[in-house]
Amino acid sequence: MLTLDNPEMRNAMSEEMTGSWVRAIDDLAADRSVRVVVVTGEGSAFCSGGNTSWIASEPDATVDHLRTRMIAFYRAWLSIRRLEVPTIAAVNGAAIGAGLCLALACDLRYAARGAKLGVPFVKLGMHAGMGGTHLLPEVVGEAHAKDLLLTGRVVDADEALRIGLVSRVLEPATFGDEVLEIAAGVAASAPIATRLTTLALRDGGHPDLEAALQWEALAQPVTLATADLQEGIAASKEKRPPVFTGQ
Repeated sequence: MLTLDNPEMRNAMSEEMTGSWVRAIDDLAADRSVRVVVVTGEGSAFCSGGNTSWIASEPDATVDHLRTRMIAFYRAWLSIRRLEVPTIAAVNGAAIGAGLCLALACDLRYAARGAKLGVPFVKLGMHAGMGGTHLLPEVVGEAHAKDLLLTGRVVDADEALRIGLVSRVLEPATFGDEVLEIAAGVAASAPIATRLTTLALRDGGHPDLEAALQWEALAQPVTLATADLQEGIAASKEKRPPVFTGQ
């Protein structure tokens, strides 16, 4: 589990946190034993977004300077997309602006009841960033994305569920345990099949049916040739949980 740990600032993405995040992702990417990654926030918030105090402190900064800084920031946090295992955003509290974009970059999102989610960039006088104009329509569709991005309104967890922004809403008292239970179930699946399925579904999935068929005609035989497939079939026949090894 990766925990955003700056509760005094509602887990705003400080420079220090950004560096720690990149190092953590690098470590996870190099660890082939990892089967699932959960991201959550310490305290009452998931993430209140980017720490933009540096922008206000540099009123004379050039556009080129700001662009260089912002794109490095985006790429640092979106590095979670490098991971080939399923990623889960456990939205324990407010996920705002870049904080919601981080959740959108994950494969799955679960929210605690009472959490607030939104991309109110326009209300701050700025354009959306960190992939929001791509990730949000990909998750909720064009109509809902336009509504959220152009009005800047913040929705609660129940509305987020209705529009497809999250997959489930869980009670706060048991939220952490339930998300970890879901993650354990994902981790118990066959690793090779799970990795390939995760990759197949990233960035909106395949552009058309033929592309999907071509991918599956290669990816499915890869899994058919694994020992895990034999274990899965045997476990099904013997009516027991399978024990997958990633072989």
